[in-house]
Amino acid sequence: SVSSIVPESCLLIVVGLLVGGLIKGVGEKPPILKSDIFFLFLLPPIILDAGYFLPLRPFTENLGTILIFAVVGTLWNAFFLGGLMYAVCQLGGPGLNHIGLLANLLFGSIISAVDPVAVLAVFEEIHINELLHILVFGESLLNDAVTVVLYHLFEEFANFEQVTILDIILGFLSFFVVSLGGVLVGVIYGVIAAFTSRFTSHIRVIEPLFVFLYSYMAYLSAELFHLSGIMALIAAGVVMRPYVEANISHKSHTTIKYFLKMWSSVSETLIFIFLGVSTVAGHHYWNWTFVISTLFFCLIARVLGVLVLTWFINKFRIVKLTPKDQFIIAYGGLRGAIAFSLGYLLDYEHFSMRDMFLTAIITVIFFTVFVQGMTIRPLVDLLAVKKKQETKRSINEEIHTQFLDHLLTGIEDICGHYGHHHWKDKLNRFNKKYVKKCLIAGERSKEPQLIAFYHKMEMKQAIELVESGGIGKIPSAVSTVSIQNINPQTLPLERVLPALSKDKEEEIRKILRTNLQKTRQRLRSYNRHTLVADPYEEAWNQMLLRRQKARQLEQKMNNYLTVPAHRLDSPTMSRARIGSDPLAYEPKEDSENLPIITIDPASPQSPESVDLMSEEPKGCSGLPPSPEEDEEGLVMRVKEPSSPGTDDVFTPGTSDSPSNQRMLRCLSDPGPRPEPEEGEPFIPKGQ
Repeated sequence: SVSSIVPESCLLIVVGLLVGGLIKGVGEKPPILKSDIFFLFLLPPIILDAGYFLPLRPFTENLGTILIFAVVGTLWNAFFLGGLMYAVCQLGGPGLNHIGLLANLLFGSIISAVDPVAVLAVFEEIHINELLHILVFGESLLNDAVTVVLYHLFEEFANFEQVTILDIILGFLSFFVVSLGGVLVGVIYGVIAAFTSRFTSHIRVIEPLFVFLYSYMAYLSAELFHLSGIMALIAAGVVMRPYVEANISHKSHTTIKYFLKMWSSVSETLIFIFLGVSTVAGHHYWNWTFVISTLFFCLIARVLGVLVLTWFINKFRIVKLTPKDQFIIAYGGLRGAIAFSLGYLLDYEHFSMRDMFLTAIITVIFFTVFVQGMTIRPLVDLLAVKKKQETKRSINEEIHTQFLDHLLTGIEDICGHYGHHHWKDKLNRFNKKYVKKCLIAGERSKEPQLIAFYHKMEMKQAIELVESGGIGKIPSAVSTVSIQNINPQTLPLERVLPALSKDKEEEIRKILRTNLQKTRQRLRSYNRHTLVADPYEEAWNQMLLRRQKARQLEQKMNNYLTVPAHRLDSPTMSRARIGSDPLAYEPKEDSENLPIITIDPASPQSPESVDLMSEEPKGCSGLPPSPEEDEEGLVMRVKEPSSPGTDDVFTPGTSDSPSNQRMLRCLSDPGPRPEPEEGEPFIPKGQ
């Protein structure tokens, strides 16, 4: 019940205080947490565990925000706190007047950095949502480079008689050297560890050893050259993990996972216990003005830094940081053992106020860990801040997430905006094409296939069946059916599916994730400027154009054959036109060879119902026009049904003579006549 209210780190510090008091009460001198022990043995396991199992997706998506908080926020805290503490020392009386500006800036750089150990200890217990956790924890990891640079910078400046502008510029450049140099060292050792794990298939026992060995060597190499050891460890863990896990066995993976968790937990416990013991055993110099001012200005600097930086960051973020998020980020800036160890490293010769610094640092650590650490859980519940989802996402959600990433990459490229999706896609392609082939052994360089995994499970199940079923010697190439035929009574009536372990389930989920989302890669890369033409695209376009032209031609022919080419004039207009210019309507000499268009006069009112109809000028049949026909104008003749095999359109029938099928002028006024009934034809056949 106590651990649900008080964080574990607070309880461990209390245990350390009790142990230290007990040792001092006996008359012995309690041990003090030496900086060498802390930085060389206790801190690396915690950072390696955090870096090796770092959630890469939220970390990379929020990397810009994390870097702004880690770099700009830490610089702001250090200089704001150092400047105000210098003012306090100048106004604070005779006990503080001797503390100069560089000493206060050094103290500000020590106390300003958020501690990853304290953040991990508190935030993992309150189960805060992933965004806030990665923002605060990522800041605590990446601000190590700023802390290391400022600490060594002000420590060196304290020995100088005069600090020039060149020294300040070199100090500014050293930040890039320390941070990028640490990352480079970590990447090199991560690649070496991945390459070594390629050749360990016959010595599986020592596979976990290589992971720990190369990671620790990366940390030591970075610290040797005063680079950021924390950045080196994080980079080594992030780089080596995907390749090492593809090469090592499942048992080695389990060993690495649980040994790192156990190792980091032991280190964390020892750090907080030693903090309590060192508080009792150390030399302290209490100054109310300095200690209370330090605590107050630490809180003010943190709150102001978070508010100003979040106002700036929200201008560029899609998912904005709400006031609740800002409060949790500001309230979660816990200090821990890194500040204490850096303070313990100070030299008495150059910093005579070391004991007062250590007293103020321990006060700030106890306040942040006890007060803020104990009250952050009820505050999270009170503000209804979103908690972390304990359930895993389904494979369907993960596949659709990958699909949306692929879609957003294409959209970014079409728009010409190269965002993080674009560079992530480029990096994945480079990794798959070159890096995996070098760092992953044999066929395992390809993504695990479902069929191979199924065969492996089937083989394992068959071996278990043979071992448990009491079957004698069976040929190696025996099938499942033959096994059932040999010893059918050993199988149960109802097949019981064995329960999968969590590790096996996670392996199956990973294989399904990587295989079910297979996007069709038609182009080598997304680049709207260098699009590769599809060789079949032109042929398809030509074929589609030909089909379209054929359809249009067919449609035109149908319209020409079924619909009149022009709108028919009224009977009066037709007679007037023929009477005014009879020569224009006389047949030409070669008109015998012209085709005769025939339609069926079903209904003159609707052009849609007009079928093939014979419309010919007078004299087209080769006979001279009679005077009656001259008066009648155009003659419409009904087409007789043609015999099979003849052309209905272009072949003139035998019944085209005027004597058989002459009709009254259809285009002239027929006079009053009764409406035809519904079943009657428009023109009776006997007419």
